[in-house]
Amino acid sequence: MAVRDDCIFCKIANHVIESNYVYEDDLVCAFRDMSPLAPTHVLVVPKQHHETIVDDVPAETLAAMVHAVDEVAKAEGIEASGFRVVSNAGADAGQAVPHLHFHVLGGHRLGDDFA
Repeated sequence: MAVRDDCIFCKIANHVIESNYVYEDDLVCAFRDMSPLAPTHVLVVPKQHHETIVDDVPAETLAAMVHAVDEVAKAEGIEASGFRVVSNAGADAGQAVPHLHFHVLGGHRLGDDFA
C-alpha cells in the first residue's frame, strides 16, 4: 500500500505533519499520543498505509513495528517495569484512526482497561 494524503498517521509518519517523535527507522515511526492514557503513551505506526493488523501487512513491516516497541520501551525506561501493547482493529474495537498502530503504554501500574 502507498502513503495516503487523507490519513493523519501517514502524514505524521512521513513528516508532512511534525510530532513529538520517540523512534524512527525506514519502515516505522513512533511518536507520543496527543491524549495520553498513561505516563508513557507512544504510538508506533508504519510509514506505508495499512488500515489494520490483518491488512496484508508485510512481515518486514510487522517485525519493524515490534522492534520499535522494544526501542520505545528502552527509551522510555519502562522495559524492566513492564508495558502494554495494544492494537485495535475496526470501529467496534475502538480504532479511532484507520491506520495500523500499536499503543505502547506504561510508566505506572496499568489496570484491566485497554487503550
